[in-house]
Amino acid sequence: MFHIILVSPEIPANTGNIIRLAANTGIQLHLVKPLGFMLDDKRLRRAGLDYHEWADIKVHDTLPEAIESTGAASGHIFAISTKGQRHIGNISIADGDVFVFGRETAGLKPEEWDSIGIENAVRLPMRPDSRSLNLSNAVAITVYEAWRHIGYAGSI
Repeated sequence: MFHIILVSPEIPANTGNIIRLAANTGIQLHLVKPLGFMLDDKRLRRAGLDYHEWADIKVHDTLPEAIESTGAASGHIFAISTKGQRHIGNISIADGDVFVFGRETAGLKPEEWDSIGIENAVRLPMRPDSRSLNLSNAVAITVYEAWRHIGYAGSI
């Protein structure tokens, strides 16, 4: 399945929703420190319900460490960002690909872009006058679009 990397997530409810998504889709979730909350935060638990035990979650100190742990080749690492020139529906997606998401309030820092490459920025289609989507919504859209590309392998 796919790898989702959240770089310094700030809002516990977003991460809780993504944990629930990970449990239900089989994605590997990677969290990069610093986190804007404690992993035992009650808001995170409430949003993720009781799915934490079913989700595959790894916590990393740095983005390069998280990327390396996926084992993905450089052409299979994408940052979902409004900076992207290509839409997610227009890229080739394969099982095991990595999708990186920046902070809710500030996105990715320049040194984090160095780990990914701005040429690997991909955007979700939105109206031209829109700013951005909520993080948990953007992750859900990305996961289901990527999963569609591989024929929903492993689903019922």
